[in-house]
Amino acid sequence: MRKCIKCGEKAQVYLPQHRLSLCKQHYLEWFDNRVEKTIKEFKMFTRKDKVLVAVSGGKDSLSLWKSLINLGYDADGFYINLGIGEYSQKSYELAKSFSEKVGKTLHIVSLYKEIVPIPEMRKYDSRPACSVCGTVKRYYMNKFAKENGYKIIATGHNLDDEAAVLFSNTLNWSVEYLKRQYPVLPEEDGFIRKVKPLCKISEKESAMYAVLSGIDYIEEECPFSEGATSIDYKMFLAQLEEKSPGTKLRFYSEFLRKMYPILKQSEEKPKLQPCKICGEPSTNEICAVCNLKMKISQKEAKA
Repeated sequence: MRKCIKCGEKAQVYLPQHRLSLCKQHYLEWFDNRVEKTIKEFKMFTRKDKVLVAVSGGKDSLSLWKSLINLGYDADGFYINLGIGEYSQKSYELAKSFSEKVGKTLHIVSLYKEIVPIPEMRKYDSRPACSVCGTVKRYYMNKFAKENGYKIIATGHNLDDEAAVLFSNTLNWSVEYLKRQYPVLPEEDGFIRKVKPLCKISEKESAMYAVLSGIDYIEEECPFSEGATSIDYKMFLAQLEEKSPGTKLRFYSEFLRKMYPILKQSEEKPKLQPCKICGEPSTNEICAVCNLKMKISQKEAKA
């Protein structure tokens, strides 16, 4: 029987990559300290900043929100109702329930009111649903944060997410994407600073924190993520991790330490300009979301 290295009581969690056995109390403390250390390491934000946590109803975003509250940060939640049937309804209810439990504000934006639900967007955009969804979510997060005085947008991307993206970008030598794969995207040209405080915390660690904290979260994956290559990359990296604990963290951390500084030196930032319609930053005269709205209006006018 493993014992907690902090207090000697029966361990409820064993972290092979860190060679740590911890009881419930000391695991929760370890997780919060890990988040705090990551925030300070990458100079993400301070306790003076208003933080907007992008909440999906899943384990990662809710665990992040809980941890930031525990650590004393001024953090509210932001939920986008994507209109994906039962999945969106359940995730909304869980996010709302959590916000009430912790006594923090949950801001809500509904795509039903703003544009059209994700399932309907396939009629107007030929890109994969995940790609369109990502564009729309980034747009409304940034717009809402600016309009409501938030200086930071925090997302629940975990180590598994970051390692899978890094693996994909390395396989394809997508240099421009590699140049931007950093836990902090600074505020500039109309964009709010975006941060990933869970970037060095694995999916399993996040799930254990949610369970031990009594957080109810949606366990199902988004229906539109089925068949995504990122899932295959995660499975492959999980097999490596099983054989050699710490592989994912080493892969990601060494990229940030050794390769990112080199890539950063040659970064060419895209030229951005305010969208002529909404004023949000865009590489074109009209941003992707306003362009999509125009397509929808034109098609509805012809119907």
